[in-house]
Amino acid sequence: MSHVESDVSRVVEPAELGSGSAVLAFDVGGTDIKSALFDVDGTALGLRRTPTPEPGADLPERLIARLLELAAQLREEHPDVVPAAVGLVVPGIVDEVAGIGVFASNMGWRDAPIRALAEEAFGLPVAFDHDVRTGGWAEHVLGGARPYPDSIVLIIGTGIAGALLLGGKPFTAGGYAGEVGHSPVADEPVCACGARGCLEAIASAGAIARRYAEQSGERVDGAKEVIERAAAGDEIAARVWNEALDALALSLAQLTAVVAPQAIVIAGGLSRAGGALFDELRARLAARLSFHRIPDLVPAQLRGNAGILGAALRAREIA
Repeated sequence: MSHVESDVSRVVEPAELGSGSAVLAFDVGGTDIKSALFDVDGTALGLRRTPTPEPGADLPERLIARLLELAAQLREEHPDVVPAAVGLVVPGIVDEVAGIGVFASNMGWRDAPIRALAEEAFGLPVAFDHDVRTGGWAEHVLGGARPYPDSIVLIIGTGIAGALLLGGKPFTAGGYAGEVGHSPVADEPVCACGARGCLEAIASAGAIARRYAEQSGERVDGAKEVIERAAAGDEIAARVWNEALDALALSLAQLTAVVAPQAIVIAGGLSRAGGALFDELRARLAARLSFHRIPDLVPAQLRGNAGILGAALRAREIA
């Protein structure tokens, strides 16, 4: 069953998205779909989460059918709002130019012609893109990355993903850019992707909780509890958290040396750690670098709403 999010009024105010064409927007994740109808004032109408269909080779067709059902519900609830375009963002490797979902392990598809399927089904132009990259674009237009044409938006949650904005434009490399979570920072452990020492396997919120449980034999309620235990003197928690911070600082230092972003905008659950994360990363990053331009480290502003806002922005571009 679907349910309307309790924080709809906080998600989008007209002053944030601004005036423009009415559009449908869908942010598809491995677990759920966030959907909304945006009116000409930029207000999100009927914003809700619904379960994503089960993965499989035929998921693209089943997914589009589900999106049509959601669109019909939104249109029925708001008959005076007529969308001119659709914004659709999905996870995995996405070639937004060709409109192809190249690969998504948690969705079960390869080389799926998702944009073409959606355009045929909706009879409207469809803006198709990657969820994190689009969320990063929304942070640039509406959120924490606004003052920085050259920036990296880093989402640290269950996994780690990034979006690169260079000269105020997303850098995509055919959908392969931004895989910061799968950049190697150590020799171990083995990552779920099959590589060794990926940042995500050490410093994601999921990895922090998992590594603490493995080393202590105690289950914890997420990375937040590990950070709290570290602050309270738990040696295992302190070691796991310190290793995560070191891995993040190394990765940020590499990004700074190669890309020289003006800012790194951090989103996701771990970003809510506040000074325990940001102050430590600032100090460790400065200690690793010399002549480099040290980027501002700033929290994201749109949080879980970045993807749906980005989908709406992209749809308005082609409406």
